[in-house]
Amino acid sequence: FGGGTKLIINLGVVRPSLTILLPSSEQQDQGNVVLVCLANRGFPGDWKLGWRLGAGGALQGNQSPEVVEKDGHYSWSNSLTLPTDQWRKAGSVTCEATLKDQSPVTQTLETQNCSQ
Repeated sequence: FGGGTKLIINLGVVRPSLTILLPSSEQQDQGNVVLVCLANRGFPGDWKLGWRLGAGGALQGNQSPEVVEKDGHYSWSNSLTLPTDQWRKAGSVTCEATLKDQSPVTQTLETQNCSQ
């Protein structure tokens, strides 16, 4: 294809798999933690990632631009920085991927299962 030509592959809706990366104990001791949610192999590329702390409301975090894989699937990430005490008191943290009329994809991490 020529310069600027984009091939669009329609895979239908493919729900991404989510992984939450744990903050290190060293990071927790420094006063803030950075949580990262990885979303892999979703389609289309406009799934939005967000966060929930415990039973609280939604938080946006910082979503990276999507990366298209060779097979047409997309991957992207979202990071959220929190004070360590808020992280520890939350009880759980959930990464949530949403797309228009689709039911959300979620991954939850219990904060008490992480090193402190």
